[in-house]
Amino acid sequence: MSPEGEPHAYSSAETGDYLAKLLAGRATIRQGKAITLPNDSEPEPDIAIVKPLGREYRQHHPYAENIFWLIEYANSSLEKDLEIKTKIYAQAGILEYWVVNLKKLHLVVFREILDGDYTTKLTPTAGTIQPLAFPDISVAVEQIINR
Repeated sequence: MSPEGEPHAYSSAETGDYLAKLLAGRATIRQGKAITLPNDSEPEPDIAIVKPLGREYRQHHPYAENIFWLIEYANSSLEKDLEIKTKIYAQAGILEYWVVNLKKLHLVVFREILDGDYTTKLTPTAGTIQPLAFPDISVAVEQIINR
């Protein structure tokens, strides 16, 4: 796998910091760390927003039931992130999955799983979005896409 480029590294780091402040005490932000899915795969999403289970993560990576949502930043991996990973994450029961297209600087949000696939796809370009796990929190779209 080739190293991530500067826009990818910058955007995911900035978003991780932003979400850590926004969700302080309510979620843990893991950047580029493995998660464990039911099919025994261990992908490493750019950002995983997970339950704050503390030392429990010394024993295992976050399981699907520990994950609030995932974020991937995509440039050369855009097709894989939008096609393959959506199916993997939906089948694992990840309730929400966000993809940031670094070429066009826009966000794609996948939600609502039915028969192992996401049924809702949103493409907010500005304003805020409320994560399913935290409907009382407003996430600024522009902070996620780092425009």
